[in-house]
Amino acid sequence: MRLRKRKRCFPSCSSLHKVDEDEPYWRQRKEDEELEWSHNSTHLISHLAQCLTNAMVGSRSWIGGFFHRSSAKRNHKFVDHPLSPLQEQRLQRLQERLQVPFDETRPDHQEALRALWQCAFPDVALKGLISDQWKDMGWQGPNPSTDFRGCGFISLENLLFFARTYPASFQRLLFKQGGHRATWEYPFAVAGINVSFMLIQMLDLCSVKPRCLPGINFVKLLEEDEEAYDVLYCIAFEMMDAQWLAMHASYMNFNDVLQATRVQLEKELCLEDLHRMKDLPSYNLLYHWQ
Repeated sequence: MRLRKRKRCFPSCSSLHKVDEDEPYWRQRKEDEELEWSHNSTHLISHLAQCLTNAMVGSRSWIGGFFHRSSAKRNHKFVDHPLSPLQEQRLQRLQERLQVPFDETRPDHQEALRALWQCAFPDVALKGLISDQWKDMGWQGPNPSTDFRGCGFISLENLLFFARTYPASFQRLLFKQGGHRATWEYPFAVAGINVSFMLIQMLDLCSVKPRCLPGINFVKLLEEDEEAYDVLYCIAFEMMDAQWLAMHASYMNFNDVLQATRVQLEKELCLEDLHRMKDLPSYNLLYHWQ
């Protein structure tokens, strides 16, 4: 007997309703759009960003959704691990950052957006905080603020930290340099928000304190380095791009690539001899292109 393949459902970033993958639509879309890809095509970048946003980024209340269900299959043990005073303090500061929504009316949030543009395109003047130019970075539309509802201000902080701390790696991923690239590449900015969202779930950061081994080990790293989360974000983004190339992925494979990235990062965070961020095997990815 031949089994009928089930459709997968993903949370939408604009609501809590589930959106089915429309396989006939994508088949027709592929047939209708057999044209030469251009990285300067803002229309196609916008379309790609919308696909990934709908597929992967949910509302802030959706913690424990897709990734939590899939990670449960790996049977990570949940334990109650006591925290040192410094660990508690730094974890609380990080969790407070998670609660800050992006507010396009706040001057400091506006300045952070302008700073990100300057890091990405230092020789190109930004016409405004609402401009079609943002699509060149891989945002969903002309107003990046609409894409932050999945993770809030911290996802912008992550991108800005990446751009300032590891500029060569940031530029390489932004402009898709190196490796044999797909015709349909992932949009950089929206992918970055998905990486932030994945880390928050993987590390169990919305709990009072992490109870899974990757999260517990992360808090130990946080005690050694208060910027551990921000550095881990940069490592995860590099890992995601490496998985993308290794899997010869295209835009419809992004979900699988991000899941593979999570699995690999969890394994590294479960290593017994992990004491500093530099002990992560993938840490050197940050300096390969510096």
